[in-house]
Amino acid sequence: MAEQYACPTTPPPHWRDRAACIGEDPEIFFPLSDSLAAGADARAAMAICRRCPVLLDCRAWAVEHGEDDGIWGATTAPQRRALRRATGDTLAAPAYQRGRTGHQDG
Repeated sequence: MAEQYACPTTPPPHWRDRAACIGEDPEIFFPLSDSLAAGADARAAMAICRRCPVLLDCRAWAVEHGEDDGIWGATTAPQRRALRRATGDTLAAPAYQRGRTGHQDG
């Protein structure tokens, strides 16, 4: 049987292409409350995340990019903020703070 080779110009699939949430209702990943007790939607989202083959990639992306809304990689926004604080990640600011430089020009 001949081996098949991927075209060298074809990029590898992105982790999002393998996510368990593909085809799920996006609303369940953005419950009204940030707490773990946000209700059935948060529990449903967490259950989907926990069976996801790219859970860690998703979580890392959300932490690195300062994603401050929704459930990513089976974590809530407060959990991701705690991860950023624990790792000292100053590059990942919450979405509402992106673009601030901490000084004024002029």
